[in-house]
Amino acid sequence: MATEPLAAAPPTGIAPSTPRWRLATRIAFRFCFVYFGLYILLTQMLTSLLFVTTNDNGAFELDMTSPARAVITWIGTHVFHLAHMLTRETGSGDRHYDWVELALIFVLALAATFVWSVLDRKREQYTKLFRWFRVVVRFALGATLLTYGIVKIFPLQMSPPGYHRLLEPYGSFSPMGVLWASIGAAPGYEFFAGCAEFLGGALLLFPRTAILGALIALADATQVFLLNMTYDVPVKILSGTLILLSVLVLAPEAQRLWDAVVRNRPVAPSRHFELCRSRRANRIALGVQVVMALFLILGNVWMGVKTFQSRPPQSPLAGLWQVETFTLNNQPRPPLVTDAQRWQHVFFVSANRLMVQTMPGNFESYKAALNTAAGTLALTPPQGPPAQFTFRHPTPDQLFLTGTLDNARLQVSLQLIPRSSFRLVSRGFHWVQDAPFDR
Repeated sequence: MATEPLAAAPPTGIAPSTPRWRLATRIAFRFCFVYFGLYILLTQMLTSLLFVTTNDNGAFELDMTSPARAVITWIGTHVFHLAHMLTRETGSGDRHYDWVELALIFVLALAATFVWSVLDRKREQYTKLFRWFRVVVRFALGATLLTYGIVKIFPLQMSPPGYHRLLEPYGSFSPMGVLWASIGAAPGYEFFAGCAEFLGGALLLFPRTAILGALIALADATQVFLLNMTYDVPVKILSGTLILLSVLVLAPEAQRLWDAVVRNRPVAPSRHFELCRSRRANRIALGVQVVMALFLILGNVWMGVKTFQSRPPQSPLAGLWQVETFTLNNQPRPPLVTDAQRWQHVFFVSANRLMVQTMPGNFESYKAALNTAAGTLALTPPQGPPAQFTFRHPTPDQLFLTGTLDNARLQVSLQLIPRSSFRLVSRGFHWVQDAPFDR
């Protein structure tokens, strides 16, 4: 008796006939494809993905190029009636400029979704396109997390509190200043947070670990977003987008995760990482992803080490100097808290930057040029001519300055204050505490 041959099973997870997507799913995919695609292409996520360093003007971010800047500025002025928009890089990701850009991306995505839905209304699904788009999202999300993770592993993002923070009253801190100082004072926590971000980013880059990486990324991004919202850190747009991208990566695995974690049911292996029909093509695609992943991981580690080692050198007079005596035009000035001319503390922020705290607690910043061989110190205020001082440093904890500042003759004697004199620095860690030490 003749029998019909059985149809051969497809070699990979892309079946010959893929179920038809619901209309809402197709429309949602079109919108997400355009919206997140534009966001990744225009913002710092692309620079993280391509592993290029932006300069102070954001020259390698497409949204900071002259054509994009002209369009976004025009929309901000004529549509949102904004009188002035900062277009230069300030360290904030939530400028008026960024919100106008986000609105533009949203409107473009809506328009593109409408046109796409009309022109391609007969298509039943976008399975293959979604799998490739998911790869792009994985790498953009992973590269961004690697970038933020490495600057926490090497404490570059939140450095230990400097003397400016240690001297400033707590009530004068901004909410962001409180967060930065708190994490900077706990380098172990910063290292842990950086490792979590770096691990999530690294796992996202490899297909077989992408689900675990996306789960870690979702937890990381949610924590960062909440910190940004509650401490008013101006990275709310980016951190919120990272949450959405993590959900997008996890979306195809939602049913499997629900069955395995919540319903405690066995699940089949995921096939969503298979991009092509043939095994050979899949192996090539996998190899390309692995090479790119290693490039991003090793490149970020190299950049972190290089940046950490190239930190600006400290001044030979580094440390916190307390003013013991202060003479202005041959008149000794007692340490009165109302005397705005008398210095209270002096410290070098870096080798070429010096700060003075006056008696009322205000800080004055100066460019500094120290010549240890000649025993001279030149201080340049933000406005006005530079001041020339001579200094004597007879012992490691003594310093004497003599010079003219603002047409006034100054003679200052200073005493070095150990950094360990601050409780925040010296308290340390204790396994055993008979009572809370909450000061």
